[in-house]
Amino acid sequence: MSNPRILILGPPGAGKGTQSANLAEEYGVEHITTGDALRANKDMDISDMDTEYDTPREYMEAGDLVPDAVVNAIVDEALSQADGFVLDGYPRNLDQAEELEGMTDLDVILSLDVSREELVDRLTGRRVCDDCGANFHVEFNQPEEEGVCDECGGDLIQRDDDNEESVRNRLDVFDDNTAPVIDHYEDHDGFVAVDGEQTPDEVWSDIQDAVDAQTA
Repeated sequence: MSNPRILILGPPGAGKGTQSANLAEEYGVEHITTGDALRANKDMDISDMDTEYDTPREYMEAGDLVPDAVVNAIVDEALSQADGFVLDGYPRNLDQAEELEGMTDLDVILSLDVSREELVDRLTGRRVCDDCGANFHVEFNQPEEEGVCDECGGDLIQRDDDNEESVRNRLDVFDDNTAPVIDHYEDHDGFVAVDGEQTPDEVWSDIQDAVDAQTA
């Protein structure tokens, strides 16, 4: 099947971004995240939705959380414009999962399984370039020169929310809100659980096999 419609699920640190980029390149589909969809549709007219603001841009500029109803509408718009996609970071809760069912039919649902302690190690060891945003890790993906980005030479920093307390809190939020979404999809014909604790190349090999099998 050309242009598959893929949903990738997993906790923070599971590798969704890396594998989504691989999927987009390999299958020629669009990588859709809520952040990208918001930025691409920030001037969308939502005045008919009885919300505080008339465009997503106004929420973003005010620093306010964009309501679920607005996020749903933006994701719907992004999906309607995509000829095949990998959806990453949505749905975050069961209400959004139910909304998604009205937007599109999914061919493949990938769930990256990674243990909690492995996620803590990955996230607390992550270092991000302060200039270009490239990601490195103190153990798994070290830069050529410590503290310096290989891509642009910028300084590598630890994000404020990558300390252990914040990481464990983010994982708690995932368990409460998004883990039930994975349970919701387990009976879907296209659902495939992938061992996310393997090397990125091994994870990618399993993902390719899963997508090819589900879309043959």
